Amino acid sequence: MAGGPGGDGTGVENRSLFWAVVMSAFAAFGGILFGYDTGTIGGIIAMDDWLKLFGTFDTTGENLGWYLPTPDQSLVVSILSAGTFFGALLAYPMGDFIGRKWGIIASCAVFSLGVGLQLDTRWATFIVGRVIAGFGVGLVSCLIPMYQSECSPKHLRGAIVGLYQLAITIGALLAAIVLNATKARPNHSSWRTPIAVQFAWAAILVVGMLFLPESPRYLLKKGKEEAGKSALGRLLTQSPDSPAVAAEFDEIMAALEDDRKLGSGSYLDCFRNTEGKNGLRTWTGILLQGWQQLTGINFIFYYGTTFFMSAGIKNPFIITIICDVVNTVMTIIGVQLIDRIGRRRLLLIGAAGMCICEFIVAIVRFRVPRLNAKVLKCLR
Repeated sequence: MAGGPGGDGTGVENRSLFWAVVMSAFAAFGGILFGYDTGTIGGIIAMDDWLKLFGTFDTTGENLGWYLPTPDQSLVVSILSAGTFFGALLAYPMGDFIGRKWGIIASCAVFSLGVGLQLDTRWATFIVGRVIAGFGVGLVSCLIPMYQSECSPKHLRGAIVGLYQLAITIGALLAAIVLNATKARPNHSSWRTPIAVQFAWAAILVVGMLFLPESPRYLLKKGKEEAGKSALGRLLTQSPDSPAVAAEFDEIMAALEDDRKLGSGSYLDCFRNTEGKNGLRTWTGILLQGWQQLTGINFIFYYGTTFFMSAGIKNPFIITIICDVVNTVMTIIGVQLIDRIGRRRLLLIGAAGMCICEFIVAIVRFRVPRLNAKVLKCLR
Protein backbone atom coordinates (compact mmCIF):
# COMPACT_ATOMS: atom_id res chain seq x y z
CA MET A 1 0.00 0.00 0.00
CA ALA A 2 2.38 2.66 -1.26
CA GLY A 3 -0.15 5.40 -0.81
CA GLY A 4 -0.60 4.80 2.89
CA PRO A 5 -3.80 3.76 4.58
CA GLY A 6 -6.82 4.45 2.51
CA GLY A 7 -4.93 5.50 -0.61
CA ASP A 8 -3.64 3.79 -3.71
CA GLY A 9 -0.57 5.99 -3.97
CA THR A 10 -1.14 6.75 -7.66
CA GLY A 11 -1.18 10.54 -7.19
CA VAL A 12 -2.70 12.76 -9.85
CA GLU A 13 -1.70 13.25 -13.46
CA ASN A 14 -0.33 16.76 -13.05
CA ARG A 15 2.90 18.24 -14.37
CA SER A 16 2.49 21.60 -12.68
CA LEU A 17 5.83 22.79 -11.27
CA PHE A 18 3.91 24.94 -8.79
CA TRP A 19 2.29 21.98 -7.07
CA ALA A 20 5.56 20.05 -7.10
CA VAL A 21 7.21 22.91 -5.18
CA VAL A 22 4.26 23.22 -2.78
CA MET A 23 4.24 19.50 -2.01
CA SER A 24 8.01 19.48 -1.52
CA ALA A 25 7.78 22.38 0.94
CA PHE A 26 4.94 20.61 2.70
CA ALA A 27 7.11 17.49 3.02
CA ALA A 28 9.92 19.61 4.40
CA PHE A 29 7.99 21.10 7.30
CA GLY A 30 6.32 17.82 8.16
CA GLY A 31 9.68 16.07 8.27
CA ILE A 32 11.38 18.96 10.07
CA LEU A 33 8.74 18.78 12.80
CA PHE A 34 9.51 15.08 13.29
CA GLY A 35 13.31 15.37 13.05
CA TYR A 36 13.59 18.46 15.23
CA ASP A 37 11.51 16.92 18.00
CA THR A 38 13.69 13.79 17.90
CA GLY A 39 16.90 15.81 17.93
CA THR A 40 16.19 18.12 20.87
CA ILE A 41 16.15 15.68 23.76
CA GLY A 42 19.77 14.52 23.31
CA GLY A 43 21.08 18.03 23.97
CA ILE A 44 18.53 19.02 26.59
CA ILE A 45 19.43 16.15 28.93
CA ALA A 46 23.03 17.40 28.89
CA MET A 47 22.23 21.03 29.80
CA ASP A 48 23.24 22.22 33.29
CA ASP A 49 20.03 24.06 34.10
CA TRP A 50 17.83 21.13 33.04
CA LEU A 51 19.97 18.67 35.05
CA LYS A 52 19.78 20.87 38.15
CA LEU A 53 16.00 21.00 37.78
CA PHE A 54 15.27 17.33 37.05
CA GLY A 55 18.52 15.54 37.90
CA THR A 56 20.36 14.31 40.99
CA PHE A 57 23.60 15.55 42.51
CA ASP A 58 26.28 12.87 42.83
CA THR A 59 27.22 12.08 46.43
CA THR A 60 29.11 8.85 45.70
CA GLY A 61 32.48 10.49 45.19
CA GLU A 62 32.61 9.73 41.48
CA ASN A 63 32.59 13.47 40.65
CA LEU A 64 29.60 13.24 38.35
CA GLY A 65 28.12 16.52 39.53
CA TRP A 66 24.50 16.94 38.46
CA TYR A 67 23.33 13.96 36.41
CA LEU A 68 20.14 12.17 35.44
CA PRO A 69 19.85 8.61 36.83
CA THR A 70 19.80 5.92 34.16
CA PRO A 71 16.12 4.91 34.65
CA ASP A 72 14.98 8.53 34.33
CA GLN A 73 17.24 9.11 31.35
CA SER A 74 15.83 6.06 29.59
CA LEU A 75 12.28 7.14 30.40
CA VAL A 76 12.53 10.71 29.13
CA VAL A 77 14.21 9.63 25.89
CA SER A 78 12.14 6.56 25.02
CA ILE A 79 8.69 7.67 26.17
CA LEU A 80 8.30 9.76 23.00
CA SER A 81 8.37 6.54 20.97
CA ALA A 82 5.51 5.11 23.04
CA GLY A 83 3.31 8.02 22.04
CA THR A 84 4.52 7.78 18.45
CA PHE A 85 3.55 4.10 18.32
CA PHE A 86 -0.07 4.72 19.27
CA GLY A 87 -0.26 7.84 17.12
CA ALA A 88 0.82 5.86 14.07
CA LEU A 89 -1.79 3.18 14.80
CA LEU A 90 -4.59 5.73 15.03
CA ALA A 91 -3.52 7.74 11.99
CA TYR A 92 -5.39 5.44 9.59
CA PRO A 93 -8.87 5.69 11.21
CA MET A 94 -8.34 9.40 11.90
CA GLY A 95 -7.39 10.08 8.27
CA ASP A 96 -10.47 8.25 7.04
CA PHE A 97 -12.80 9.84 9.61
CA ILE A 98 -11.99 13.57 9.40
CA GLY A 99 -9.86 13.57 6.28
CA ARG A 100 -6.16 13.89 5.47
CA LYS A 101 -6.09 17.68 5.57
CA TRP A 102 -7.92 18.22 8.86
CA GLY A 103 -6.27 15.13 10.31
CA ILE A 104 -2.86 16.77 9.81
CA ILE A 105 -4.09 20.04 11.32
CA ALA A 106 -5.53 18.20 14.34
CA SER A 107 -2.26 16.28 14.70
CA CYS A 108 -0.34 19.55 14.88
CA ALA A 109 -2.67 20.70 17.64
CA VAL A 110 -1.98 17.52 19.62
CA PHE A 111 1.74 17.94 19.04
CA SER A 112 1.64 21.58 20.19
CA LEU A 113 -0.15 20.55 23.39
CA GLY A 114 2.67 18.12 24.12
CA VAL A 115 5.30 20.77 23.40
CA GLY A 116 3.57 23.20 25.75
CA LEU A 117 3.54 20.67 28.58
CA GLN A 118 7.28 20.12 28.17
CA LEU A 119 7.88 23.77 29.12
CA ASP A 120 6.73 23.01 32.66
CA THR A 121 9.21 22.56 35.51
CA ARG A 122 7.56 19.46 36.97
CA TRP A 123 8.96 16.07 36.01
CA ALA A 124 5.58 14.33 35.63
CA THR A 125 4.24 17.10 33.39
CA PHE A 126 7.38 17.03 31.26
CA ILE A 127 7.02 13.26 30.74
CA VAL A 128 3.31 13.54 29.89
CA GLY A 129 4.22 16.25 27.39
CA ARG A 130 6.73 13.91 25.77
CA VAL A 131 4.05 11.24 25.39
CA ILE A 132 1.49 13.62 23.87
CA ALA A 133 4.06 15.18 21.54
CA GLY A 134 5.05 11.69 20.44
CA PHE A 135 1.40 10.87 19.77
CA GLY A 136 1.18 13.94 17.52
CA VAL A 137 4.41 13.00 15.75
CA GLY A 138 3.06 9.50 15.08
CA LEU A 139 -0.09 10.94 13.51
CA VAL A 140 1.82 13.45 11.37
CA SER A 141 4.42 10.94 10.20
CA CYS A 142 1.66 8.73 8.74
CA LEU A 143 -0.83 11.31 7.49
CA ILE A 144 1.65 13.45 5.56
CA PRO A 145 2.99 10.66 3.29
CA MET A 146 -0.61 9.53 2.81
CA TYR A 147 -1.69 13.00 1.73
CA GLN A 148 1.35 13.44 -0.50
CA SER A 149 0.91 10.14 -2.29
CA GLU A 150 -2.71 10.97 -3.12
CA CYS A 151 -2.18 14.58 -4.18
CA SER A 152 1.33 14.97 -5.58
CA PRO A 153 2.08 14.82 -9.34
CA LYS A 154 2.55 11.23 -10.48
CA HIS A 155 5.92 11.82 -12.09
CA LEU A 156 7.29 13.38 -8.88
CA ARG A 157 5.41 11.38 -6.25
CA GLY A 158 8.35 9.12 -5.38
CA ALA A 159 10.79 12.00 -5.11
CA ILE A 160 8.47 14.13 -2.98
CA VAL A 161 7.67 11.32 -0.55
CA GLY A 162 11.36 10.41 -0.47
CA LEU A 163 12.30 13.95 0.51
CA TYR A 164 10.43 13.39 3.77
CA GLN A 165 13.44 11.50 5.16
CA LEU A 166 15.78 14.28 4.07
CA ALA A 167 13.57 16.78 5.88
CA ILE A 168 13.81 14.67 9.05
CA THR A 169 17.60 14.84 8.99
CA ILE A 170 17.46 18.60 8.36
CA GLY A 171 15.14 18.93 11.37
CA ALA A 172 17.66 17.09 13.57
CA LEU A 173 20.43 19.37 12.28
CA LEU A 174 18.38 22.48 13.09
CA ALA A 175 17.76 21.12 16.58
CA ALA A 176 21.52 20.68 17.14
CA ILE A 177 22.19 24.25 15.98
CA VAL A 178 19.54 25.75 18.27
CA LEU A 179 20.76 23.66 21.22
CA ASN A 180 24.31 24.88 20.67
CA ALA A 181 23.08 28.49 20.59
CA THR A 182 21.19 28.27 23.91
CA LYS A 183 23.25 25.78 25.92
CA ALA A 184 25.21 28.39 27.89
CA ARG A 185 22.20 30.34 29.19
CA PRO A 186 22.11 30.19 33.01
CA ASN A 187 18.32 29.86 33.30
CA HIS A 188 15.38 27.79 32.07
CA SER A 189 15.48 29.50 28.66
CA SER A 190 18.49 27.30 27.80
CA TRP A 191 16.21 24.29 27.33
CA ARG A 192 12.82 25.94 26.99
CA THR A 193 13.82 27.86 23.86
CA PRO A 194 14.75 24.77 21.79
CA ILE A 195 11.49 23.12 22.86
CA ALA A 196 9.37 26.21 22.12
CA VAL A 197 10.81 26.53 18.61
CA GLN A 198 8.69 23.49 17.75
CA PHE A 199 5.59 25.67 17.92
CA ALA A 200 6.89 27.43 14.79
CA TRP A 201 7.17 24.21 12.77
CA ALA A 202 3.65 23.15 13.75
CA ALA A 203 2.23 26.61 12.97
CA ILE A 204 3.87 26.74 9.54
CA LEU A 205 2.54 23.28 8.76
CA VAL A 206 -1.00 24.24 9.82
CA VAL A 207 -1.00 27.52 7.88
CA GLY A 208 0.31 25.79 4.78
CA MET A 209 -2.28 23.06 5.11
CA LEU A 210 -5.11 25.59 5.26
CA PHE A 211 -4.21 26.73 1.74
CA LEU A 212 -4.01 23.22 0.30
CA PRO A 213 -7.03 21.22 -0.89
CA GLU A 214 -8.28 18.05 0.73
CA SER A 215 -7.26 14.79 -0.90
CA PRO A 216 -9.58 14.21 -3.89
CA ARG A 217 -9.49 10.48 -3.28
CA TYR A 218 -10.73 10.94 0.29
CA LEU A 219 -13.54 13.25 -0.83
CA LEU A 220 -14.69 10.87 -3.56
CA LYS A 221 -14.47 7.94 -1.19
CA LYS A 222 -16.90 9.79 1.09
CA GLY A 223 -19.27 10.47 -1.80
CA LYS A 224 -18.49 14.21 -2.02
CA GLU A 225 -18.19 14.33 -5.79
CA GLU A 226 -18.47 18.08 -6.28
CA ALA A 227 -15.91 18.80 -3.59
CA GLY A 228 -13.70 16.10 -5.10
CA LYS A 229 -13.87 17.70 -8.55
CA SER A 230 -13.08 21.10 -7.05
CA ALA A 231 -10.02 19.69 -5.27
CA LEU A 232 -8.90 17.96 -8.47
CA GLY A 233 -9.29 21.24 -10.34
CA ARG A 234 -6.99 22.99 -7.88
CA LEU A 235 -4.39 20.25 -8.05
CA LEU A 236 -4.50 20.11 -11.85
CA THR A 237 -4.75 23.92 -12.17
CA GLN A 238 -7.81 23.31 -14.34
CA SER A 239 -11.50 24.14 -14.19
CA PRO A 240 -13.54 21.52 -12.29
CA ASP A 241 -15.50 20.95 -15.52
CA SER A 242 -12.44 20.48 -17.74
CA PRO A 243 -11.77 17.19 -19.59
CA ALA A 244 -8.56 16.65 -17.60
CA VAL A 245 -10.46 16.78 -14.31
CA ALA A 246 -13.17 14.50 -15.70
CA ALA A 247 -10.58 11.92 -16.79
CA GLU A 248 -8.85 11.98 -13.42
CA PHE A 249 -12.24 11.78 -11.68
CA ASP A 250 -13.18 8.66 -13.65
CA GLU A 251 -9.81 7.04 -12.88
CA ILE A 252 -10.11 7.58 -9.13
CA MET A 253 -13.73 6.41 -9.09
CA ALA A 254 -12.73 3.22 -10.91
CA ALA A 255 -9.97 2.59 -8.37
CA LEU A 256 -12.38 3.15 -5.49
CA GLU A 257 -14.86 0.73 -7.06
CA ASP A 258 -12.13 -1.92 -7.25
CA ASP A 259 -11.38 -1.33 -3.56
CA ARG A 260 -15.05 -1.76 -2.66
CA LYS A 261 -15.18 -5.10 -4.48
CA LEU A 262 -12.27 -6.32 -2.38
CA GLY A 263 -14.09 -5.35 0.80
CA SER A 264 -12.99 -3.19 3.72
CA GLY A 265 -9.44 -3.83 4.85
CA SER A 266 -8.22 -4.09 8.42
CA TYR A 267 -4.89 -4.22 10.20
CA LEU A 268 -5.24 -8.00 10.40
CA ASP A 269 -5.52 -8.24 6.60
CA CYS A 270 -2.03 -6.76 6.32
CA PHE A 271 -0.59 -9.87 8.00
CA ARG A 272 -2.53 -12.50 6.06
CA ASN A 273 -0.79 -14.53 3.36
CA THR A 274 -3.00 -13.57 0.43
CA GLU A 275 -2.29 -13.90 -3.27
CA GLY A 276 -0.66 -10.48 -3.12
CA LYS A 277 1.64 -11.71 -0.30
CA ASN A 278 0.44 -9.04 2.08
CA GLY A 279 1.91 -10.85 5.09
CA LEU A 280 5.37 -11.15 3.56
CA ARG A 281 5.39 -7.51 2.49
CA THR A 282 4.18 -6.27 5.87
CA TRP A 283 6.68 -8.30 7.87
CA THR A 284 9.50 -7.31 5.52
CA GLY A 285 8.75 -3.63 6.12
CA ILE A 286 8.36 -4.09 9.88
CA LEU A 287 11.58 -6.07 10.27
CA LEU A 288 13.59 -3.69 8.10
CA GLN A 289 12.45 -0.71 10.13
CA GLY A 290 12.88 -2.62 13.40
CA TRP A 291 16.43 -3.74 12.70
CA GLN A 292 17.30 -0.27 11.46
CA GLN A 293 16.28 1.09 14.86
CA LEU A 294 18.30 -1.63 16.62
CA THR A 295 21.55 -0.85 14.79
CA GLY A 296 22.56 1.52 17.58
CA ILE A 297 22.72 4.74 15.60
CA ASN A 298 20.03 6.21 17.84
CA PHE A 299 22.57 6.16 20.67
CA ILE A 300 24.55 8.86 18.84
CA PHE A 301 21.49 11.04 18.28
CA TYR A 302 19.91 10.55 21.71
CA TYR A 303 22.95 10.24 24.00
CA GLY A 304 25.76 11.55 21.79
CA THR A 305 26.04 14.93 23.54
CA THR A 306 26.36 13.26 26.97
CA PHE A 307 28.82 10.73 25.54
CA PHE A 308 31.05 13.38 23.94
CA MET A 309 30.94 15.53 27.07
CA SER A 310 32.07 12.64 29.24
CA ALA A 311 34.86 11.82 26.79
CA GLY A 312 36.44 15.14 27.64
CA ILE A 313 35.40 17.03 24.52
CA LYS A 314 35.18 20.74 25.38
CA ASN A 315 32.17 21.49 23.18
CA PRO A 316 30.16 18.29 22.64
CA PHE A 317 27.31 20.27 21.06
CA ILE A 318 29.59 21.13 18.11
CA ILE A 319 30.40 17.44 17.62
CA THR A 320 26.68 16.70 17.62
CA ILE A 321 26.19 19.32 14.90
CA ILE A 322 28.96 17.66 12.86
CA CYS A 323 27.22 14.29 13.22
CA ASP A 324 23.94 15.81 12.02
CA VAL A 325 25.67 17.51 9.08
CA VAL A 326 27.16 14.17 8.01
CA ASN A 327 23.74 12.55 8.43
CA THR A 328 22.08 15.20 6.25
CA VAL A 329 24.76 15.13 3.54
CA MET A 330 24.70 11.33 3.32
CA THR A 331 20.90 11.40 3.07
CA ILE A 332 21.20 13.75 0.08
CA ILE A 333 23.72 11.38 -1.49
CA GLY A 334 21.51 8.39 -0.70
CA VAL A 335 18.48 9.97 -2.39
CA GLN A 336 20.58 10.51 -5.50
CA LEU A 337 21.90 6.93 -5.51
CA ILE A 338 18.63 5.07 -4.88
CA ASP A 339 17.71 4.69 -8.55
CA ARG A 340 21.31 4.30 -9.74
CA ILE A 341 22.54 1.63 -7.34
CA GLY A 342 19.27 0.06 -6.26
CA ARG A 343 17.46 -0.14 -2.94
CA ARG A 344 18.88 -3.45 -1.69
CA ARG A 345 22.48 -2.81 -2.67
CA LEU A 346 22.46 0.68 -1.17
CA LEU A 347 20.93 -0.72 2.03
CA LEU A 348 23.71 -3.31 2.33
CA ILE A 349 26.43 -0.69 1.69
CA GLY A 350 24.95 1.60 4.33
CA ALA A 351 24.64 -1.24 6.84
CA ALA A 352 28.29 -2.23 6.33
CA GLY A 353 29.41 1.37 6.84
CA MET A 354 27.37 1.68 10.04
CA CYS A 355 28.79 -1.59 11.35
CA ILE A 356 32.38 -0.42 10.89
CA CYS A 357 31.76 3.02 12.41
CA GLU A 358 29.92 1.65 15.43
CA PHE A 359 32.73 -0.82 16.08
CA ILE A 360 35.04 2.20 16.21
CA VAL A 361 32.75 3.90 18.74
CA ALA A 362 32.72 0.73 20.87
CA ILE A 363 36.51 0.40 20.71
CA VAL A 364 37.00 4.03 21.73
CA ARG A 365 34.56 3.54 24.59
CA PHE A 366 36.77 0.80 26.06
CA ARG A 367 40.22 2.10 25.13
CA VAL A 368 40.21 5.84 25.79
CA PRO A 369 41.02 6.37 29.51
CA ARG A 370 39.29 9.76 29.68
CA LEU A 371 35.88 8.15 29.43
CA ASN A 372 34.62 8.33 32.99
CA ALA A 373 31.83 6.87 35.07
CA LYS A 374 29.17 9.09 33.50
CA VAL A 375 29.73 7.34 30.14
CA LEU A 376 29.28 3.99 31.81
CA LYS A 377 25.98 5.19 33.22
CA CYS A 378 24.61 6.27 29.84
CA LEU A 379 25.84 3.08 28.13
CA ARG A 380 24.22 0.67 30.59
